[in-house]
Amino acid sequence: MFDMRIIILGAIQGLTEFLPVSSSAHLSLFQMFFKFENMLGYDIVLHAATLLSLLLFFIKDIITLVTEWFYGFKKQDYRKSIGWNFGWAVLFGTIVTSLIALPLKPIVEEAMESPVTVAIGLFVTSLLLWFIGNIKSRERDISLRSGFWVGLIQGIAVIPGISRSGSTIFMGRLTGLRPEEAFRFSFLLSIPAIVGATLLEIISMLKLGKVTLPPYWWLGALFAFSFGLCSLILLQKFVISGRWKCFSVYCALLAFTIISIQVLR
Repeated sequence: MFDMRIIILGAIQGLTEFLPVSSSAHLSLFQMFFKFENMLGYDIVLHAATLLSLLLFFIKDIITLVTEWFYGFKKQDYRKSIGWNFGWAVLFGTIVTSLIALPLKPIVEEAMESPVTVAIGLFVTSLLLWFIGNIKSRERDISLRSGFWVGLIQGIAVIPGISRSGSTIFMGRLTGLRPEEAFRFSFLLSIPAIVGATLLEIISMLKLGKVTLPPYWWLGALFAFSFGLCSLILLQKFVISGRWKCFSVYCALLAFTIISIQVLR
């Protein structure tokens, strides 16, 4: 039987996975208010779909940077390339993210079920996005320093309500990166994190011994992929132009709405 929630959830995943509005907050609220159960298998499918859209969007950057990084082990000249620095920054940032995010996993699982916690996270995101446009570029290149600080905030951003993309771009700008470079580093750094999180979800699902997917799951995956690609294109334009406050206002209004609903209950 066709369930419209399949498409809605796919669209929400695609739009909010990359826009700075916290996908975890939206998915958590959707599941709480619409009582959508048996989500683990479908959640993995949606994450895989948005990961594909991310890889497609950055395919040229990935090929170029990875090639330069690998050549850096063979040729001295390549150790001055952007790809060499980028590769080590992503590797270091991923390690930092893992050290922060993995211990937080039990806390995050509880927080996902708490609307108030999600609202607080959205308020934090709103503040970051409000001030991000005021940060001045210092024309610094990607380095291990960038990897550490952006990896650190990415680990913290597993908390529901805190936008991964918004917080990592904010930190990238704070470390002196240009807007377009902070955008690129934010999402290339997210690839190992998304792959790792997806693998952990697959392991959890295999431990349960039963894989279930809702009818028409492939349609939801198609929506997640399409909306994910569109959101990346949209966000890139907003990042370069410095228009962040609309996202800030949206997160603040959503947080206020969640708190209001809890109070009225």
